[in-house]
Amino acid sequence: MLDLLKSAFHNLGRKRFRTLLTVLGVSIGVSSVIIIGNISQFGTEAVSAELDSLGLNGLSVSVLPEATNVQLGADDLEAVRTLQEIEQATPVIVQSTEVSTARLATQALVWGIEPSAREIVSLKVLHGRMVNQQDIRSYSNVCLVDESFAKNAYGRNNIIGKKIQISCNGTLEEFEVIGIIKTGSGLLQNFMGNYIPTFIYVPYTTFQRSLGRESFDQIVVKVKEGSDLEEAGKQIVASLEQYNSVQNAFAANNLAKQRDDLSNMLEIITLILTAVGAISLLVASLSIMTVMLVSVNERTREIGIKKAIGASRSSIMVEFLFEAVLISLIGCLTGLLLGYAISASGATLMEITFPLNSKTILPSVVFSLVTGIVFGVYPAYKASKLAPVDALRME
Repeated sequence: MLDLLKSAFHNLGRKRFRTLLTVLGVSIGVSSVIIIGNISQFGTEAVSAELDSLGLNGLSVSVLPEATNVQLGADDLEAVRTLQEIEQATPVIVQSTEVSTARLATQALVWGIEPSAREIVSLKVLHGRMVNQQDIRSYSNVCLVDESFAKNAYGRNNIIGKKIQISCNGTLEEFEVIGIIKTGSGLLQNFMGNYIPTFIYVPYTTFQRSLGRESFDQIVVKVKEGSDLEEAGKQIVASLEQYNSVQNAFAANNLAKQRDDLSNMLEIITLILTAVGAISLLVASLSIMTVMLVSVNERTREIGIKKAIGASRSSIMVEFLFEAVLISLIGCLTGLLLGYAISASGATLMEITFPLNSKTILPSVVFSLVTGIVFGVYPAYKASKLAPVDALRME
């Protein structure tokens, strides 16, 4: 085995540049699969964190667009809270609007919430405090901002006490920052920048006053553990329609199902991207066969001498096959190191914790070895079939 390894390295070293290009092709294919796998895992976890931060684990109750004379109000909220299956219910008002400071102006999603939102939508307060009942009762002009907004506006996380301007129905209103929120959107902004908006949270009563209305956009519901979301949704809709004496006016969206649908879509995208990476690896493997066929032609006389002094067909075949596998293995290991190095470097530059996807290692190694064997078989077989007399005639 050791002699075989030495011989393989010696033969591959004869044409170093050609061998290097072949190894490089395999390593690029493997590294692309690794990078795609890592990005996919990070994207899935980032989106999952984003959905968690928006409460995509329960139900969202809203009025259907065609029910123009129906609105969600305080009485509807209390009606939902009294249902047996419901653990928590919180009103939500959301509007995309302009938010500005002395240093920054940007589009933001402004959420009108109440204190119970913290338990339902997993808001993590990094600095300051959450909206409280006093803020709700007194219509306080206070807000919580996500940490990405704080960094962009002031270059630091903690901006408690700073003032921001929020456009409400075309009028700018001043709000005092009382809290900094850690949300999943901060992760996605590293990848998507301005495509993911800033999140601002204000007391829902303040937002109602600013917008000149008393209704909610949604009621976000967390059901009790063990309860069926679909059944709970039907129960909520039936209760609200009975309470308002209307039909076909409300909808309960299963947010957990939307999460699953989005996760499935991400998996499909990952599969497609991985297939693209695998194709590049397959093309690189074809170059192994090309290189080995050229090597057979160049070493025809050498093969004839070996056969003349007693080398068997199987030993010749194993020698060439081993060289093909060695090229594939070196390329695979180089690609693994390159893929993880690029992934780690990218994570460091974006200041994120990058979850290295170890699930792609074994398939990449196996695929590389299999393709090395498959595309090395024909050149090895061709070398083993050479007749000693014909081979010795070659110059």
